[in-house]
Amino acid sequence: MDTSLILQNLLTPPVLFFFLGVFAVVLGSDLEIPAPLPKLFSLYLLLAIGFKGGLELQHSGLSETVLLTIGAAMAMSMLVPLYGFALLRLKVDGFNAAAIAATYGSISAVTFITAESFLDTLGLHHDGFMVAALALMESPAIIVGLLLVKLATPTTKTDAETMRWGAVLKESFLNGSVYLLVGSLLVGVLTAANSPQGAEKMLPFTDKLFYGALSFFLLDMGIVAAQRLRDLKQAGAFLIGFALLMPLVNALLGAFIAKGLQLGQGNGLLFVVLCASASYIAVPAAMRMTVPEANPSFYISTALGVTFPFNISVGIPLYMALVNRLQP
Repeated sequence: MDTSLILQNLLTPPVLFFFLGVFAVVLGSDLEIPAPLPKLFSLYLLLAIGFKGGLELQHSGLSETVLLTIGAAMAMSMLVPLYGFALLRLKVDGFNAAAIAATYGSISAVTFITAESFLDTLGLHHDGFMVAALALMESPAIIVGLLLVKLATPTTKTDAETMRWGAVLKESFLNGSVYLLVGSLLVGVLTAANSPQGAEKMLPFTDKLFYGALSFFLLDMGIVAAQRLRDLKQAGAFLIGFALLMPLVNALLGAFIAKGLQLGQGNGLLFVVLCASASYIAVPAAMRMTVPEANPSFYISTALGVTFPFNISVGIPLYMALVNRLQP
């Protein structure tokens, strides 16, 4: 692959700020971000990407390509936990295998946003309907993960105690990140259809501030990811290897699907990134609540300490090269 793609990605401000946060922990700096600010910037990024995606979705409409892409994304979010679980069961128990598999079936919105910034740097077009795919991949992975717990682990509790489905569905569809992303997408669609002037008024907020907010958020993510590195000793070599192998396998599968859907370079990369990323917010929150038997150090440290840094530094340009290679 073209190493200039890696350098072009590594030398963008958001990625550089991520590693600035990592080195702050490694070098023992007392740098820390006050707790409310990362949450605020996370909500801002979800609102901005959802709103902009809704505007573009309204302009493009629900074409056959859009519907097939969203359907393929949701299918991947259900398929990945299944073969991930089968592989993980070689070394870990059912509870931990299901929790980790669900984590890798879901997505990382920040990785997706970083990939969008990478495409903007390259000047490659991408469509807003990919945000709809992003918004709809979280919940299926959670549900499949919990079904795996129910079907493949020893039953020592009553069904009602083991799986509180009301809580599961609420966490799957109404957790804050999914709700805000889907809601912002709908607001963008309605605004584009009925109030174009309102869309223009939002641009300074959703567009001009976006790159700086992403850089600040990734600074904090670098600090958090470096702190999670300590938990990797507990995860062990097998799970670290899984955290590096799984995104590559998922990316390869996603790249062939993107080729079959004829998504092009920009949308193809975003689809591959959705397949290759792992959740470190929504799914861990659901697993903590519904699968307390699973060890959070396993599914959080692998996703946040290994897969996330790999994807935003090396993975995105690697996937771009893969998409380019498979272009007709």
